[in-house]
Amino acid sequence: MKFKLLGALLIAAMGTGTMLAQDGGWRRGRDLGNDYADRRADLRDIQQDKATIAHDRWELNRDLRTGDYRAAAHERAELNEEYRDIHRDRVDVRRDTRDIRHDRRYRW
Repeated sequence: MKFKLLGALLIAAMGTGTMLAQDGGWRRGRDLGNDYADRRADLRDIQQDKATIAHDRWELNRDLRTGDYRAAAHERAELNEEYRDIHRDRVDVRRDTRDIRHDRRYRW
């Protein structure tokens, strides 16, 4: 009876290792390093977008001063696209921060 119980326990232990190996790891998707790097890249992108917005605002003011309303409309469209891009980046930063907090809380 002892050998049957020991054999069943040994088979279960070997099967568990195989299941974890086939799963790709139980920690997949829960890595702090990639979350931090992704958040830094998003924050860097936000800073670059802010610099682009400052330049586009300068061009918009120049076009309005010279009376080139077609170019001013084009600059407004570019500004709106940059504002949308900053919003998407901020949403991504919040998502990355949430992932970091989750990973820290559960010690992954």
